[in-house]
Amino acid sequence: MLRPSQPESFLRGCAFPPGEDVPYPRAAMDALGARLPLDTLGTASLPVGVRLEWVGDARAVVVDYETATEELGYRGAGAGRTFALYRGATCIDEQVARLGRHRVELQAAVDGRGEAPCILYLPEGMKPTVHQLIAVEGAIEPAPRQPRWLCYGDSIAEGWIASGPAGAWPAVAGREQGLDAVNLGYAGSARGEIVSAEQIAELEADVISLSHGTNCWTRTPHSRAQFTANLEAFLSVIREGHPTTPIVALSPLLRPDAEQEPNRLGASLADLRSGFEEVVRNRIGAGDALLELLEGVPLIGAEQLPDGIHPGDEGHRVLAEAVGPIVARACGRL
Repeated sequence: MLRPSQPESFLRGCAFPPGEDVPYPRAAMDALGARLPLDTLGTASLPVGVRLEWVGDARAVVVDYETATEELGYRGAGAGRTFALYRGATCIDEQVARLGRHRVELQAAVDGRGEAPCILYLPEGMKPTVHQLIAVEGAIEPAPRQPRWLCYGDSIAEGWIASGPAGAWPAVAGREQGLDAVNLGYAGSARGEIVSAEQIAELEADVISLSHGTNCWTRTPHSRAQFTANLEAFLSVIREGHPTTPIVALSPLLRPDAEQEPNRLGASLADLRSGFEEVVRNRIGAGDALLELLEGVPLIGAEQLPDGIHPGDEGHRVLAEAVGPIVARACGRL
């Protein structure tokens, strides 16, 4: 399919061309993408983190859109049922999305000198397509491009279980740090598949982050040796495509039920985490000065994991505050 042309210049967080019935994919939907696991392809069809950004003096904007589903699955409303318009950290308007083809108006206020761009988050769980963005009582133009941050990870990077798309830690960090966050968080998957590394290696990027491992403990069990070998290969493939791009590697966050519990192949999450950190430290020691390790365990406490696995809104804000400045500094934004 072709994406509607009028909103294209306003799109951010969208690194791949459209696929069949997938206007804003988060993985390549071509022959390379066909090698991805089905669970990765499924979550990559959701436009997580895709948004519209503009500047201008329009009092409001009208969004001509179409949604494909109301079935939001495990995430429920947190997957996105509204259009939410932000300026910086402030949500200035939010309107409910409906199933099918409709229009919705959001108040945008006046963009004074030095005021933050408007950022419109989509009802991503409803699989929307934006056909047109219409200025009301004024004009708008695409916001200036920002450094591109490729954020690879699992359901935590995707935003589970924040109360809405704008609350996912990559979205919060992107707003705060002035980065074009491209969310490559794949819920239930993101096990460091080489084809994902190949796709990342082919994309333009100013900075890259990695934050995976939980799904290698249980969903597709890995031994420690298997996990570390895969991570070594994953980083090597990315580095081939990005020899001078900073990479921030965030080891798995705390998961109380998995820390000391061996999986089918005998590895606890603590085992996998220590392997992750060992691989990254060894590569840094071997001379990769553009690779940085951020240890995940100290960042989030059990009380910030409402379901025992995923952070709530507070936890996502904590992650954004911890990771965002490191990512921004790595690409020269601080």
